[in-house]
Amino acid sequence: MPHAYPFLSPEQKKELSDIAQRIVAPGKGILAADESTGSVAKRFQSINAENTEENRRLYRQLLFTADDRIKPCIGGVILFHETLYQKTDDGKLFSQLLKERGMVVGIKVDKGVVPLAGTNGETTTQGLDGLYERCAQYKKDGADFAKWTCVLKITPTTPSRLAIIENANVLARYASICQMVRRHGIVPIVEPEILPDGDHDLKRCQYVTEKVLAAVYKALSDHHVYLEGTLLKPNMVTAGHSCSQKNTPQEVAMATVTALRRTVPPAVPGITFLSGGQSEEEASLNLNAINQCSLHKPWALTFSYGRALQASALKAWGGKKENGKACQEEFVKRALNNSQACVGKYVSSEDKGAAAGESLYVANHAY
Repeated sequence: MPHAYPFLSPEQKKELSDIAQRIVAPGKGILAADESTGSVAKRFQSINAENTEENRRLYRQLLFTADDRIKPCIGGVILFHETLYQKTDDGKLFSQLLKERGMVVGIKVDKGVVPLAGTNGETTTQGLDGLYERCAQYKKDGADFAKWTCVLKITPTTPSRLAIIENANVLARYASICQMVRRHGIVPIVEPEILPDGDHDLKRCQYVTEKVLAAVYKALSDHHVYLEGTLLKPNMVTAGHSCSQKNTPQEVAMATVTALRRTVPPAVPGITFLSGGQSEEEASLNLNAINQCSLHKPWALTFSYGRALQASALKAWGGKKENGKACQEEFVKRALNNSQACVGKYVSSEDKGAAAGESLYVANHAY
């Protein structure tokens, strides 16, 4: 007979649950500003900006200091290790600034994907060694939630059962370590990302998404993870990027909500979708349709977007100081759009943004 060892005190549970609820309060989502230095290099290359630490700091500062219109839109911000310790021009830590603005500070804690032996090019995610100590330090330094990505790919032979089970267990280990960190723990965002690469149709993506999420929640249960103190960051159910058949936001919404209803316990406070290479506008329209879907939805359904909140802002900035205001304006616009989308009230307008319709898909995206 399984035995549940005393894992978290009632006070720890309340703290974790309160943090998770704050991040996904009505109208709020997450700004994923945790791009690695390598990922930032690619983004900066597209606007001919030099990838220096100072440029990265300046760009993030623009996002974090956008005017108060973003306050009701952004519940949490995920930072990269470097960014957690960076400061504003006047010497204030970014983490402190964000907290003062009512946003919860998060941190990316995985150390990237590595090949999974015995599979056809599949991966697992490294970084469990020393994770408890790193999380304890991050908690001390102002982070209250964390993010860990595992990546799966749809092909005729993948994802394999081995990859699904291995990645589910890695996510569960990470989640349990986060929650047991001293001084009331860190809320883990569990991110099993099924990549959009491939020519599979909507039905195939839904089937795989259900299998992956079912395995993830079985593993979280086995590891005694407190679900009320977690968030899920999944892909939306979409056809592969190379699929000839294009689906409407309503079809994406029905497939996505159906998959989630079959696999994600109602105890989970919120589901914060990744944008997965969708354009800014697509990501907002699909999120809006998901929230308008007639099926019963027991969780907050919101966003945790990186590119889909930043593409127009980055383009408007162009690496030039004098474009700071234009950059912030584009970011605010997307934040407001997605805030409306996560309560099902987004209406597309002509003034979409500098890069709103551009595809943000990156083939074989490296993490």
